[in-house]
Amino acid sequence: MFDTIRKHQRILQFLLLLLIFPAFVFFGVSGYQGMMGDDAVATVNGAKISRQEFDEGMRRQLEQLKRVLGDQVDAKLLDSPAARAEVLESLIAQRALALEAQARHVSVTDEQLRNTILQIPGLRRPDGSFDAERYKALLSAQAMSEPVFEGQLRRDLALQALPDAAAGSALLPRALLDRLIVTQEQVRDVRELAFKLDAYRAKVVPTDADLKKHYDENGSAFETPESAKVEYLVLGADALAAQVVLGADDVRSYYEQNKARYGTPEQRKASHILVKLEPGASDEQRKAARAKAEDLLKQLKAGGDFAALAKANSADTGSAAAGGDLGAFTRDTMVKPFADAAFALKEGELSDIVETEFGFHVIRLTGITPGAMRPFEQVRAEIEAELRAQQAARKFAEAAETFSNLVYEQSDTLKPAAEKFGLSIQTFDGLTRAGAEALSPKSPLASRKLLDAVFSPDSVKTKRNTEAVEVGGNTLVSARIVEYRPAQRKPFEAVAAQVRERVIDAGARKLAAEAGQARLKELEAAPSVQGFGAVKKIARAAAPQIPPSAVDAVFRKQVEKLPAFVGVDLGAEGYAIYAIERVTDPGPEQIAARRAQYQQQILQLYGQQDSADLIEALKARSKVVRHADRIAAQAESR
Repeated sequence: MFDTIRKHQRILQFLLLLLIFPAFVFFGVSGYQGMMGDDAVATVNGAKISRQEFDEGMRRQLEQLKRVLGDQVDAKLLDSPAARAEVLESLIAQRALALEAQARHVSVTDEQLRNTILQIPGLRRPDGSFDAERYKALLSAQAMSEPVFEGQLRRDLALQALPDAAAGSALLPRALLDRLIVTQEQVRDVRELAFKLDAYRAKVVPTDADLKKHYDENGSAFETPESAKVEYLVLGADALAAQVVLGADDVRSYYEQNKARYGTPEQRKASHILVKLEPGASDEQRKAARAKAEDLLKQLKAGGDFAALAKANSADTGSAAAGGDLGAFTRDTMVKPFADAAFALKEGELSDIVETEFGFHVIRLTGITPGAMRPFEQVRAEIEAELRAQQAARKFAEAAETFSNLVYEQSDTLKPAAEKFGLSIQTFDGLTRAGAEALSPKSPLASRKLLDAVFSPDSVKTKRNTEAVEVGGNTLVSARIVEYRPAQRKPFEAVAAQVRERVIDAGARKLAAEAGQARLKELEAAPSVQGFGAVKKIARAAAPQIPPSAVDAVFRKQVEKLPAFVGVDLGAEGYAIYAIERVTDPGPEQIAARRAQYQQQILQLYGQQDSADLIEALKARSKVVRHADRIAAQAESR
């Protein structure tokens, strides 16, 4: 809708991505105090950023790129002085934010932490309940305990709080907003006068010397690119999983130990009335809140209407409007005191006063849905696949080292590695430095890093195995050239017709532009729309009737006097003149209808800019010492 906003939004989002690592991830979350050794790559107000933190930052940035762009992202994107410097700056920004958050005593409540964890993808069962076993399994796979992860996540959220607050402070005057809407939603009526290349091709009569000159000056356009026939071997987690042999009792034992994962937990429906108690409340405030809760309980036991009392008294605004109804929930989705009380009640019963971190509750149980188990045979294949995947993941590091050694030590053949891991050697003919059209984007041969290795001078010369190249998560590939065909320029005689077409096209384009520019001067002196096409209504947001470059030119043109004329070089499409006959601004109703959408997008842009400004300001007023030489040395040593 608003091109400028979209363009700057991408820039700012990338900037903030570099500066603040997202908090809602399981992998690679680390504290911000860092290691305090003597290998600091930078210090912020005396707080050190270690090499270990820098390496972790490089890894996390690569993972971020892979999540956005796919697993085929080449690690070399970050293997440059500029990229390493950007990662260092992001760590400096994090440390400055962390110190500022600490100075301002920014804290994260248990409720905020719980809500954040509940938002992490993959931790909800199909019925919407929280999968506690899955949560524990993911943490275990990363060798993290719940307290450690939750403590680090709490620090991440505290770190994000300041930029979020800055982003929420942006203001946008109504007059400016409306003017932006008018600018974007304006419609211009235009006519087109086209100067197509076809009308000028016959006028271009190249000589043999012209053709030979173009051939000599543009030789690469007439080359057959270098190509190769390659053999390659893929070691992936799937291949290792297929080789895993499970014991007779392994699957049954796993099922028995993890039954909670294969069942639907018991659900309960309840309504509640909450008397809120603020953190740090005084004894008097606590007594008053409890007294109010006890009075409500007394009214309910005397036959009071639960829904009416909840609507009038409950501090939980989300459920109060529904008469206190919380809907269905499992035990692990509620805080422990509340869950313990709700799951101890019989249907229709009232609880006593229940105290939680939120205050005092009165609970009425309104329904019970018993849990159910999926039978062993129904989930057997699922468990087998998971166990194989787990064992393959554990074995991959060792297997990767062996695979790498084999393809290196016996570099003239892939057979030993293939036999060791039970893999098939695959063949592809017609591979070029750019890949091949026949390849799927997901093919390991589409990896930029692998292509660079295959076509390295040593690989081309010796036809030895490449190193084991990582092309995705837990996937290594080694390849070798079987047959190499160098790039060759086609003889002039073989491409003479192609050369002639290129020369004629270039000449026709020049003639079309010259004719168009001459006609434009005439129209500016004596305006007329004679010979132009039918009127087209053009808007910035949707103008498929004319090329994008023409849209930009039409709206950049000043229109104090109509008709106004603008000429545009359309490249292979020739040249065109556009006559602007009418300009229509959006009316008050259209502006009002679009105001909320524009405001949201523009405030988001402003907010991102405010966040970036905050971070830069914190860095500017901090005492920062950078050791760029240690980053370079670390990178070169890997």
